[in-house]
Amino acid sequence: LNTYESEVMRREAESAGLGALQGGAVIFNTCAVTAEAVRQAKQAIRKARRENPSARIIVTGCAAQTEPQNFAAMDEVDLVLGNEEKLKANSYRALPDFGVNDTEKARVNDIFSVRETASHMVDAIEGRARAFVQVQNGCDHRCTFCIIPYGRGNSRSVPMGAVVEQVKRLAGNGYAEIVLSGVDMTSFGANLPGSPKLGKLVKTILRQVPDVKRLRLSSIDSIEADEDLLEAIATEPRLMPHLHLSLQSGDDMILKRMKRRHLRDQSIRFCEDVRKLRPGIVFGADIIAGFPTETEAMFENSEKIVEECGLTHLHVFPFSPREGTPAARMPQVRREVVKQRAARLRAAGEAAYRRHLTALPGTRQSILIERDGLGRTEGFTLA
Repeated sequence: LNTYESEVMRREAESAGLGALQGGAVIFNTCAVTAEAVRQAKQAIRKARRENPSARIIVTGCAAQTEPQNFAAMDEVDLVLGNEEKLKANSYRALPDFGVNDTEKARVNDIFSVRETASHMVDAIEGRARAFVQVQNGCDHRCTFCIIPYGRGNSRSVPMGAVVEQVKRLAGNGYAEIVLSGVDMTSFGANLPGSPKLGKLVKTILRQVPDVKRLRLSSIDSIEADEDLLEAIATEPRLMPHLHLSLQSGDDMILKRMKRRHLRDQSIRFCEDVRKLRPGIVFGADIIAGFPTETEAMFENSEKIVEECGLTHLHVFPFSPREGTPAARMPQVRREVVKQRAARLRAAGEAAYRRHLTALPGTRQSILIERDGLGRTEGFTLA
């Protein structure tokens, strides 16, 4: 999603005239998932000011949406834009260079007031071999650890016709792989007429855009996978055999305290069932290490699920309390223990990836070349 939005932002900023500013402009599209991400963003902003003393610095993204005054208080920052504002050319003209005398640096609306997600047509994703298409934004769920709904708002979908048109445009421009992206992709369609599911969107794209050679899903919540999606996985060779799952934990009590909607056995069964539909499919997952109240036994359930689900690509997040979330008020695991558990999970993920690689020699793989000498298989393995 960030790749797609960055391309839209670049185009809108150029349209606003930022490219003609003396000294140029630097735009930071920040992340709010962890406190560390926010800290690194501030560090990068200070560095950018030192290296570009005459440039205009604009801060946007989820951290800017959730902490606008925090960034506006930085002397290095000229303008703070919310997640809705960053996609509009006129927002960038709030800089004093365009005759604006308002001293208020933060232009951030109430993200929960946004009811629709407009489609921004793009012709290319600069510097990318694959193209990303936004199908949905926001999230209606309130996982106890997550700040993202406060940065992205409630779930809202791009109309199916607009998604199909964007895919046609990019496929026609030579992109062999299209990646559908969103914050909570499996909630796609809930606010659209007729409430079409993600599976219907996937089938419609593959039927109406014969030029698209590879269609990939960025991330899904397995508990919301619909029958059409499962059928497409089983029968559509152009839908890539790779699913990234939002698991977060392998322990039932922790999943309940996270306010997730699945249990460990449901995740394991999902992977088993999908493998029967599409032998050879590859699974990745997000897992949090050191969630509040997590005991050693609970953590070991997360370690075990890597093998039980047959995960290959693991994204490990050391738990980071975000102010304002319920999890931040729960009894915390000591930081050194969180770091140790994250390291153990990463080691388990690396071992799983090595096992996956040992099974590939001697097989025939279709590879999308990303740059000289490097590419990705259909299962998203680096080759």
